[in-house]
Amino acid sequence: NKWRVVFPDNRRQWKDWKRASTFYSGNRIQTTKYTWFTFLPQNLFEQFHRLGNLYFLFLVVLNWCPQVEVFHREITMLPLIVVLLASMIKDAVEDYRKYQFDRMTNFSKTRVYDK
Repeated sequence: NKWRVVFPDNRRQWKDWKRASTFYSGNRIQTTKYTWFTFLPQNLFEQFHRLGNLYFLFLVVLNWCPQVEVFHREITMLPLIVVLLASMIKDAVEDYRKYQFDRMTNFSKTRVYDK
């Protein structure tokens, strides 16, 4: 969560500009939330912040105890797996569309206004 700092080119804040330009060396836009390596852990972390998913996870864990087993273990896991997979597919498609839009924006031609 870095903030972009913009300094006018009036040479009074040259030290501040040099310090800020090391953090923001490129002008690339990135709105995607995930990478290939962080998709699964980050998405599961976000999914289990929802109360409904935590409830079904609690039922799955509870059903693995033989004393309180009501249904078969696999049947209890099925609703949680279906909901998680549907949400993961939806998030992956959204993030891929953001990636395509970012790529199109980053490689587009621009016009620079100069006095």
